[in-house]
Amino acid sequence: MNPVSDDLVERIRRELLDGYDEELEMEIEDRSVDQALSEIDAAERQGDSEHTERVAYFKQLFRLQRELVKLQDWVAETKQKVVIVFEGRDAAGKGGAIKRITQRLNPRVCRVVALPAPNDRERTQWYFQRYVSQLPAGGEIVLFDRSWYNRAGVERVMGFCSEDEVEEFFRSVPEFERMLVRSGIRVLKYWFSISDEEQHLRFLGRIHDPLKQWKLSPMDLESRRRWEDYTRVKEDMLERTHIAEAPWWIVQADDKKRARLNCIQHLLDQFDYTEVQRPAVLLPQRERHADYARRPVPAEMIVPERY
Repeated sequence: MNPVSDDLVERIRRELLDGYDEELEMEIEDRSVDQALSEIDAAERQGDSEHTERVAYFKQLFRLQRELVKLQDWVAETKQKVVIVFEGRDAAGKGGAIKRITQRLNPRVCRVVALPAPNDRERTQWYFQRYVSQLPAGGEIVLFDRSWYNRAGVERVMGFCSEDEVEEFFRSVPEFERMLVRSGIRVLKYWFSISDEEQHLRFLGRIHDPLKQWKLSPMDLESRRRWEDYTRVKEDMLERTHIAEAPWWIVQADDKKRARLNCIQHLLDQFDYTEVQRPAVLLPQRERHADYARRPVPAEMIVPERY
């Protein structure tokens, strides 16, 4: 096997491991961070070199997620309004980063917006109108999994809008974002950057994994063919919409785990948050009454225990 093939096999193996790690993250989601970290420390002390990198990733992820909870509490307590935009090519890892950010947060405080293609009515509205309705109130964080920048990317490449509409977008979006910032909304914009080769690998992984094939749409496949077109419009977009009030931040995303950790750490660094002190929570004693009797559930209503 030649070195190129060896490298490809290794990258596929890492992609599979990342999928297994995602299952592990969900498995330990209901545990406390302290418990999870103690178990990882125990595994690390066994000296299994194959797992050293994965152990380090989990330790940093849980540490950062603990800080995200503190940030969430501070946002809710101080009535901050936060918008975080995630953009990037298909398979760049935006969804994975968003999942790790929201994994342990309160969905009433931190929510994800992933709008579908506009319907016939929305196409007649002011372009930003359907995004405005999703903006945060005080004490909320809104993560846009793709955003109004669709116009500068997929819509432009695929011909879903005219060049006049694109130019109007570029005239409007800096003022739109400045208006958001003036109104007290913090706007953060992340572009997840991957190489041609890495996207190719991830698309192959999705094609050959039945559990991931749903992630591939005809539009995704077409975007792969038009890699250079997307590169040109991306460069134009970053140049024309990188403003002081809402700058773009580029996340190097060929390594998914590093990208997640770097993005979360950078996100935390943008806020001068403090830990909100909360009173201790006491669980009340359950009331018991002599005349209470639990009614039996009819057998036909019980889900069969096959496992």
